[in-house]
Parts: sequence; C-alpha cells; structure tokens
Amino acid sequence: MFRRKLTALEYHNPTGFDCKDETEFRNVIVWLEDQKIRHYKIEDRGNLRNIPSSDWPKYFEKYLQDVNCPFSAQQRQETVDWLLGLAVRFEYGDNGMMVILHYSNNPDFKAGVLGLANLLKIQRHDDYLVMLKAIRILIQERLTPDAIAKASQAKEGLPVALDKHILGFDTGDATLNEAARVLRLLHIEELRELQTKINEAIVAVQAIIADPKTDHRLGKVGR
Repeated sequence: MFRRKLTALEYHNPTGFDCKDETEFRNVIVWLEDQKIRHYKIEDRGNLRNIPSSDWPKYFEKYLQDVNCPFSAQQRQETVDWLLGLAVRFEYGDNGMMVILHYSNNPDFKAGVLGLANLLKIQRHDDYLVMLKAIRILIQERLTPDAIAKASQAKEGLPVALDKHILGFDTGDATLNEAARVLRLLHIEELRELQTKINEAIVAVQAIIADPKTDHRLGKVGR
C-alpha cells in the first residue's frame, strides 16, 4: 500500500515497512518529519523523536493536528498514507501525487520516462519512479535560473517555439514534456558545437599536410 510513495521518497526499506509494527511506525513518522515534511523547527522535534516514550502517542496526535491531517492517530493506515502524500508533494511539487498515483503503471508514462532517461544518458533502473527522480534532479541542475542566465551570457540566439518541436514520446506531464524538449534542443546544440570542433580539427590537419615542413632530423621533407 505504501511501497510506491516510500520508494519515491527514497526510504531505506520501502518493501519491508510494516505499518502495524509500533517501532517501525514511529520511526517512519519521525523520518518523514525530519527529512521531508519539516513542519517543526529542529529544536521542537524532541518529543516526536523520543520514540520509546509512553507519551509518544499524545505528541503524535498533536503533530497530526499541527499539520492539519484529516485523520486521527487511531486511523493508522490512513494517517501514514496522508503523511506520505504530504511528503511527496513537498518533494516533487503539486503534480507529484498525480504522477505517482495515476501514471506509475501507465505504459505511456514508462515509455516517456525511459525516453527521457535515454536522452539524458541516465542509467536505467527497474523502478521508473527512481529514474523519474534522477531526471527531475538533472533538470533542476540544468535549468535553474543561474544556469539559464549563464548560458544566455555565453551565447545569444533566436527565440525557439518549443511547441513546434516534436518530442516523440509523452511523459504524461506537460512540465516534463517541455523540459524534455528544452534538453533535447540543448543536446542538439552541443552536438553541433562538437561537429564544428571536429571540422576545425580536420581543416587544421589538412593544412599541415598541404604545407609540409622540413624535418632536419630525418633528412627529408614532409612525412
């Protein structure tokens, strides 16, 4: 029930989590607050972190109220699922839940993720959500305002209408589709620059061959 969300959040044991185990349950709650949700300030998390305490259920109930959870502490499965969903939204943005719940088993979604991974030279993984997160990280690194500003300073070009460039696959998310188009155009531009450098190298070699120099050590001209 929780595996996909725990996997998307990079929990260390997504397949083995047992919601009915009291210690595991409390550890997951603390992990979510410490690593993903971060509703409390660090200094205010002490009561929640005190897992062995007999008062822990009382502090957990207060925590649920503070994060506006619609479920009570007695509704354990519903509470865990809701907190996982909240963590996913913080981790992936407003569209994170839609991607995980509605597209993770969709063949078109999987094909789109695989296409993006191939385009970006990201290593394949059996879990498409893991690949999706790697794609998101790379996009954030390549398309941050600073990176875009630096690229704009290096070279000015003509405006490009992204909607006129066919992607060839559909990720199921408009934002990812647009990011993929941008990255494909960047990749094409890099290939053009590489081809230009190769052409320049060929010209330089041809110039050397066409104008041989005397090598006095060999006692002959040319090669």
